[in-house]
Amino acid sequence: MLTRGPEILGAYRRSGKEFQVSPAGVVPLLGSVAAAVSEAIGRVRPDLAGADPIVRRSDRADFQSNAALPLAKKSGAKPAELAESLVRDLDAADLEVIESVAPSGPGFLNITVTDAAIWSQVSARLADDRLGVAADAAGQRVVIDYSGPNVAKEMHVGHLRTTIIGDSLARVLDFLGADVVRANHLGDWGTQFGMLIQYIDEHPETPWHQDELTDRQTSAVSALDTLYKAARTRFDADQEFADRARRRVVALQTGDEPTVARWKEIVAESEKAFAAIYDRLGVLLTSDDYAGESFYNPMLADTVTELLDKAVAIDSDGAIVVASNEVTGPDDTPAVLMVRKSDGGYGYDSTDLATIRYRITTLHADRLLYVTDSRQALHFQLVFEAARRAGWLTDAVAVDHVAYGTVLGPDGKPFKTRAGGTVRLMDLLDDAVTAARTVVTEKNPDLPAAELDTIAEQAGIGAVKYADLSTSRIKDYTFDPARMTAFNGNTGVYLQYAHARICSILRKAEALNGISVDPTITLEPAERELGLTLDGYGTVVDEVAATLEPHRLAGYLYELARAFTGFYDTCPVLTAPEPVRGNRLALSQLTAGTLGHGLGLLGIAAPERL
Repeated sequence: MLTRGPEILGAYRRSGKEFQVSPAGVVPLLGSVAAAVSEAIGRVRPDLAGADPIVRRSDRADFQSNAALPLAKKSGAKPAELAESLVRDLDAADLEVIESVAPSGPGFLNITVTDAAIWSQVSARLADDRLGVAADAAGQRVVIDYSGPNVAKEMHVGHLRTTIIGDSLARVLDFLGADVVRANHLGDWGTQFGMLIQYIDEHPETPWHQDELTDRQTSAVSALDTLYKAARTRFDADQEFADRARRRVVALQTGDEPTVARWKEIVAESEKAFAAIYDRLGVLLTSDDYAGESFYNPMLADTVTELLDKAVAIDSDGAIVVASNEVTGPDDTPAVLMVRKSDGGYGYDSTDLATIRYRITTLHADRLLYVTDSRQALHFQLVFEAARRAGWLTDAVAVDHVAYGTVLGPDGKPFKTRAGGTVRLMDLLDDAVTAARTVVTEKNPDLPAAELDTIAEQAGIGAVKYADLSTSRIKDYTFDPARMTAFNGNTGVYLQYAHARICSILRKAEALNGISVDPTITLEPAERELGLTLDGYGTVVDEVAATLEPHRLAGYLYELARAFTGFYDTCPVLTAPEPVRGNRLALSQLTAGTLGHGLGLLGIAAPERL
């Protein structure tokens, strides 16, 4: 009987708490080898004890250590001689994990681990609900600011990357045991709402609530966006309307009940539309995670007062600003944050200062992540500087601006509609699902319609997310539905198909005899490559948490799928004799679980049939 089926290991449920937190995890072979080399360095050269052993995977052996080169330079020794000394020490240590160590080149160590060590890792990870991954972030509170659409406006292509990247980082950190606070900083406050509310009240015949719209393809935010544009045109052309709109802004800010009630309606309808997008994307954000600009509005005055009291902010011609000590503008004057305008109003800078203050002093965050595009780098540099000078942001709190590049169209320019407008996010997703439906139909023309709909949706949405997350986030990338949904190459569909293929093998196996891992079986080269790749999963997940770069996980999953293909092409599974068959089923089972779970951390579905 299979010890753990793909339907268990391949899942990653919305709560992110499906796996029991076992802080120790399974130590990867990379860690065991690094520890052995580190101890050898300390024995051979006590003056170099504690030095980085610089161990990594290698195409010349299982692992390679490059430590002898920098250490020899530091100590005045010859690299080759130091490497030889380490080889002799490791040979004498008679370690269970290491099979052999050989010097190579100018001072490298090529290290091969035992077959039994690899099989033991496969068995241990397969038996662990967390695939052997340690909960390294347990006890840490992380606030992740991402998505941040504007109320009464369509979510567009510009919201894609912040939403997908932020969601993946939230999943990874949550899995690693962190207490993750998902913060969806909605644009739900400001003068534009006075204008919109006034226009709506003067045009009661115009429908904008979702249940009033006869065109099911039109969302409430689309209707509200159209009304806002009309209000803006009227505001610019009609002075009397502009005066009424300004009075409505004051009414909203002072808590006028009818005005606030209308504003709440607009927010509620917008949140329904956002939820539809998040649900389709498989994003974990809910209404509980919304904390818009209106939430921080009552904190603005106190924030300004504190900044003034601490002499972080100063008066500048009636306005209150924070002048940077670190950044100067093109005229060599300090870059500034506008904490309060000369007319007493507040803006984007004010809200972000109040936000970081709240997240540190009230939410007690240990780590803050702001997932926005790279064009906002200077703004956040100034916010972080002001927070440090105010004493809110201390060395005990880590903060990162998780910047990303732009989604480009086929012409290599920022994605726009043919008319030059912004591309609606829902339209973009529709295009991807349509492309996926075409390739799935070609591969499986006899699929029932309902199953085809489900698979096309999973493949299309997964393709969009994988194309984004497999690209280094700081780079731009081109949105190309046909390429994204290909069954071949580094695509989400390829990984989903690989997962489904392994699940098919395991379904057939479950009708046969049970499996167990025999550590005495000699590894075939393809088995060794797959086993070592599987053993690196936890290391990669930790790297994503440290570097905030999901493309590392995407790249790992692609290499894992390729390693399994190489294994399956050369090592028969179902027809192999026992106990070889059991070991190969174990490798297949762990691969399915790791692929499924890894795709889950990227927010991508891992169907068992495709």
